[in-house]
Amino acid sequence: MHPTLSPQREKYLLLTLAGIQFSHILDFMIMMPLGPILIAAFDINTHQFGLLVASYSFSAALSGLLSAIFVDRFERKRLLLLMFALFGLATLACGLAPGYTALLVARGLAGAFGGVMGALVQTVIGDVIPFERRARASGVVSSAFSLSTVAGVPLSLWLANFFQWRAPFFFIALMVCLFMMVGIRVLPELRCHIGPEKHPFSAMFAVLRDTNHLNALLFSALIIFSGFTVIPYITLYAVGNVGIPQHNIPYIYLIGGAATLFTARRIGHYADLKGKVKVYRLVAAIAMLPLLVITHIGAVPLWLWLCCTTTFFVLVSGRMIPAMAIITSAAEPRLRGTFMSLNATVQSFAMGLATLLAGLIITQDASGRIVHYSTVGYVAMTANLLAIWFVLRITMHQQNQSQNRGQV
Repeated sequence: MHPTLSPQREKYLLLTLAGIQFSHILDFMIMMPLGPILIAAFDINTHQFGLLVASYSFSAALSGLLSAIFVDRFERKRLLLLMFALFGLATLACGLAPGYTALLVARGLAGAFGGVMGALVQTVIGDVIPFERRARASGVVSSAFSLSTVAGVPLSLWLANFFQWRAPFFFIALMVCLFMMVGIRVLPELRCHIGPEKHPFSAMFAVLRDTNHLNALLFSALIIFSGFTVIPYITLYAVGNVGIPQHNIPYIYLIGGAATLFTARRIGHYADLKGKVKVYRLVAAIAMLPLLVITHIGAVPLWLWLCCTTTFFVLVSGRMIPAMAIITSAAEPRLRGTFMSLNATVQSFAMGLATLLAGLIITQDASGRIVHYSTVGYVAMTANLLAIWFVLRITMHQQNQSQNRGQV
């Protein structure tokens, strides 16, 4: 059963969850545009930078797997706020890190708490928001990605450019404190999922025995893998190959984020109206074009590069809105917390694997140019095509556990 919230309370809930996601996504995303700065500051290569990005993802994968054992045993609000507070402390530790190794450890801790937190946000949406409005709600929360790119990443980069690379992490830790206070007041207590005490692995085994759950998890992995073979190295490619100066990098995220802020909720609305699978497949198919262009284009003017990256942000992130509604709805309601924790594990592992694989494929020559980025693009496009085909194998459950096949 879903707790009934007034329209105003539901709006406040979604905005609060979006704020929590904003902090989490910004903390992850800021590492990628900081790439050239961190490589120079620590005198590291692209493979070591890839490990720095992937450490967050692999820690999130491990914590998501461990949290699947206990996540459905606790009240959602308290667990979410606890993970959020620990995440804030880990992000503060990133800003205080004295060297590469310390930063690598701190990023791992941030990923460990952030992975659980991200899964809990999606779980709360599934627990509270009815099926017929779930894609739209996911669109509202997904606007956190847009806000982090349109405001958070450019502001953090400007802080890094004018002060030093540590400044963005202090900024994020401050935001965590702010959203913690809001969350304490706004988030509802959710206990309906708590049942009789069972074996700690029983919920996880129940999730993994369900073929539909396994299909949804594989679909989720394919989507994430197709994006994160390309995304972590966009800034390095822009500076080294396209010829974009470091001080112009914030405009990539400012304009791209502004566009997705406009399109995210509309994609969610159309997914609820026209069908989640139908809209996902359409957006994902069109996203093949920017995946190809971004990884093959050479030196171009700033305005043309911004057109390419903005289209990339809109479509590659836009396909996640109906996709997350599909994935969330694939879970049996009584197992949704465990399923979403496992989904976070799968997504984080796919993210880390994609980042590491791309880091092994590409190299940086003596002039600073990125080599073999086009090969990474072909890998991303292949995974995207597999996801477009595989989504048809997923069954979605409405709020009353009635089933709805792929055409919903």
